[in-house]
Amino acid sequence: MALATIGFFALAVFGLGAVSIVTDRDIIAVPGLGQVPGVVGMIVALLVFAMSLRGALRRTRPSFVSAPAVALATALAHLAAVWAGVAVAGGDLIVATVVAGDLVRGGASAVLLLAAAIAAWSGVALRRTRAERPRWPWERDDEE
Repeated sequence: MALATIGFFALAVFGLGAVSIVTDRDIIAVPGLGQVPGVVGMIVALLVFAMSLRGALRRTRPSFVSAPAVALATALAHLAAVWAGVAVAGGDLIVATVVAGDLVRGGASAVLLLAAAIAAWSGVALRRTRAERPRWPWERDDEE
């Protein structure tokens, strides 16, 4: 689960950076707002991703069908957290709604949805294959 969560964060940061470079604008382009809403949104997205993936991986044989649900919950939580962060930091609900709309229209929410889907699928795949950390030949338990 830790590897999938770290992978989600890495994919999200890379994807959001790529969107910012391609569109030649900030992800949250509101003057004077600062970085707090974006940071809060990413922290909430990470927590929701980790908790929902943890719930999906509790089963003995987790299903890949849980990956889209984890991704959707993560993207919606990010959107809601950024909206709340902008509303608190800026004090204006209209600006918060415009920022949330820009996240959806500008592709940032799609990037987070895709990053969460890939990372959740990876987490399920690792759990289903019972993958472990790499071991040196002398660390293995099998006797040959």
